[in-house]
Amino acid sequence: MAKRANGEGSVHQRKDGRWCASISLDHGKRKHFLGADRDDVARKLRAALKSRDDGLPMITERQTVAQFMKSWLEAVRPSVRERTWVRYEQYVRLHAVPDLGKIPLTRLTPQHLQRLYSDRLKAGLSATSVHHIHAMLHSALKQATRWNLLPRNVADLVDPPRITRHEMSTLSPEQALLFLEAANGDRLEALYVVALTTGVREGELLGLRWRDVDFAGVAIEIRGSLQRVPSGLVLAEPKTKKSRRQIGLTDTALTALRQHRARQAEERLRLGAAWSNELDLVFVDELGKPIEATKFLRNSFKPLLKAAGLPDIRFHDLRHSAATLLMGRGIHAKIVSEMLGHSQVGITLDLYSHVTPTMQREATDAMEAIVRVPRQ
Repeated sequence: MAKRANGEGSVHQRKDGRWCASISLDHGKRKHFLGADRDDVARKLRAALKSRDDGLPMITERQTVAQFMKSWLEAVRPSVRERTWVRYEQYVRLHAVPDLGKIPLTRLTPQHLQRLYSDRLKAGLSATSVHHIHAMLHSALKQATRWNLLPRNVADLVDPPRITRHEMSTLSPEQALLFLEAANGDRLEALYVVALTTGVREGELLGLRWRDVDFAGVAIEIRGSLQRVPSGLVLAEPKTKKSRRQIGLTDTALTALRQHRARQAEERLRLGAAWSNELDLVFVDELGKPIEATKFLRNSFKPLLKAAGLPDIRFHDLRHSAATLLMGRGIHAKIVSEMLGHSQVGITLDLYSHVTPTMQREATDAMEAIVRVPRQ
C-alpha cells in the first residue's frame, strides 16, 4: 500500500474503540476528528481536507452556534446594507444566541429552530418578526454549508410562521382631495402631494435630493433612501434594482415642489449660518436637517389627518392609496408596478387584488362592446 503523503491526513482506531482522523495544519499543529466508525471519521477527514485546500474554515464539533454567528456577521457585513446588518446583529444578539448559542453548530437540529420560533411567538413577538429571524438564520446556515461547516441547511427543514399581512387602508378619491386640501399651505405640503401622487416610500421621499428633481422633464429620480443607522441618518442605496427608478410628476406635484423650493430658499436666507442642508435634501426640518420619520409622523402627518377628518392611517397607506387610485382608473398594473418600484408585477397584482374585480368588469364590458352584434 502506498504511503500516505504528508498533509493528507490519517485514520486509525483508538484503544477505546472509537475511530480518529487527523490532519496537519499550519505551524505544525494537527486537527483530530472522532467518530463511532471508520466511515464517519473518513467523511470528516475528506471535508476537512477540502476546506483546507479551498482556504475555508474547517468543520469542528467545538464551534458553537454563537461562535459561528459572530464570524458570519463579520463576513456578511460588507455585502449588505448597514441597516440590514444592524437588524441581523439584533436578531443574533437578542434571539439566536440566547436560545441556540451554546449548541455545537454541527448538532443544530430543526427541532432547535422550531422551538426558538414557538418560544418567541409565545413571548409576544409578531409572526413577521419571527419570519425575519428565520430568514436570517437560513441565510447564515446556507453560508455554513458553503464553508463546509455543515452538510446541510437545517433551516430548510423548518416552516416559519406565516406572515399576517397588515390590513391595508386607502383613501378614496374624495378623501384624497380632503387630504390635499388640509395640506394646502402646510410647510410640508409638497411632501404630501408627492407622496400621494407618486406612491414613493417614506424613506425614498425623505431622501429625495434637489438634484433628483427634474423640473424640465417633470419627473423625479429615486436614487436612495433616508435611513436611521447607529451613526445617525444616512442616505442608503435603493432597496432593489427596481427601486432605482424615474417617476413622472403631475402638474399639481410640480407646482407644489416649485413653491416648496421658494419657501426653502426664504428659510435659508432668514436663518443664515444656522441653516445646514449638507445632503441637499428636498424635505428637511426648520434648520435644514434631515427629517426624523417618527417626529414627522407624530407632529405633522397625524395632526393633518385629524384636521381633514380622515381615518388614522399609516403614512405607508398613502403609497397604497396612490396605487389603488391609479388601478381603479384602469391604469395597467405593469405601469403602477414600475412606478412603485416593485421587483415583479405579480407583487402589485397580489397587493391590490381588491381593485382587479372592477378592472376585470371594465375589461369584460370593453370586449362586449367590440364583439356585440346588432340584433335583427
